[in-house]
Amino acid sequence: MNLASLLTVDQIVPEMKATERWSAIEELVKHLESRELVRPENREALIGALRQREDQNSTGVGSGVAIPHAFSDKLDEVVAVFGRSLEGIDFDAIDNAPVRFIVLFMVPEDQYRTHLSTLAAIAKTLTNGQVRERLGAAKDAQAILGILKAKTARG
Repeated sequence: MNLASLLTVDQIVPEMKATERWSAIEELVKHLESRELVRPENREALIGALRQREDQNSTGVGSGVAIPHAFSDKLDEVVAVFGRSLEGIDFDAIDNAPVRFIVLFMVPEDQYRTHLSTLAAIAKTLTNGQVRERLGAAKDAQAILGILKAKTARG
């Protein structure tokens, strides 16, 4: 499992409009809906599951990264989206720094191992400061995906 394998160019939002955590989560879920990766009738339930997880602890893990995630009985497979904010988003992160990179993912309710391996793959990729720097400078979604794929190829 690696981050690049979870994403296509259509699952990358290179310039998010949101400025705070809840609107960012809604923006990313609506993006998945617009790409027909989640069904419109499931949007509120998915946002609710993500909110419930965020209410436990913010998934703003520091260094400008947030990884909102949740389980859902409304999914048959892992769904993910990558968002980048050029301005930074107030995500109530553990280091209080604005978040620039968000990887939101949801897994089917019964896939605990998949959840853990997905979380580990995302963390492994985004803990690298050089990768974050390159992602911040990328010109578009295609370039962002290319950086994530290159990181995967190098390990």
